[in-house]
Amino acid sequence: MDNTKPFCISKREVWEAYKRVKANQGAAGVDGQSIEQFEEDLENNLYRLWNRMCSGSYFPPPVRRVDIPKGDGQTRPLGIPTVSDRIAQMVVQRYLEPIVEPLFHDDSYGYRAGRSAHQALSVARQRCWRYDWVLGRFHASALRRALRTLDDFLVRWAQRKYKRFRAHKKRAWQWLWRVRARQPDLFAHWALASTVGR
Repeated sequence: MDNTKPFCISKREVWEAYKRVKANQGAAGVDGQSIEQFEEDLENNLYRLWNRMCSGSYFPPPVRRVDIPKGDGQTRPLGIPTVSDRIAQMVVQRYLEPIVEPLFHDDSYGYRAGRSAHQALSVARQRCWRYDWVLGRFHASALRRALRTLDDFLVRWAQRKYKRFRAHKKRAWQWLWRVRARQPDLFAHWALASTVGR
């Protein structure tokens, strides 16, 4: 019997993940153990983690919550995992990333290696300058359904608000057409494209 563990994770993978976590540094997790303290019994700690991951008995410990100040005076919560949990996450990331990365769309920037929100904004800015998004063919085709959904919402609102429209959707649409004819700039989507009743 060659395979005694249900998950095939090499000790080398755990070692490589540890080296990456050490290079990233980071604060101690909920157990208060820093990377230096983890290294005091490095061999046993890595073996224990490898053994639990291979046997399927690894359960991540709780994450320490730290509030990080934002620019507007508010704070946002940040979760800090323990050192061993960061190593386990790195093992899983190193295994899954080459499999999953080719499946992402080229324009996907969230939580991907070597990509950031700044890059996404840069690409969006370049495309906005290259294409005429508001007046071009974009609104006439791609946004028509979305704009029609806004009109449907207005009709449903009118049916709830006015008793005379409750059982008469066609009358509610006619009322919306009349409102639009009188005040074409009342809603922003009416100014973008004529979608009412189409």
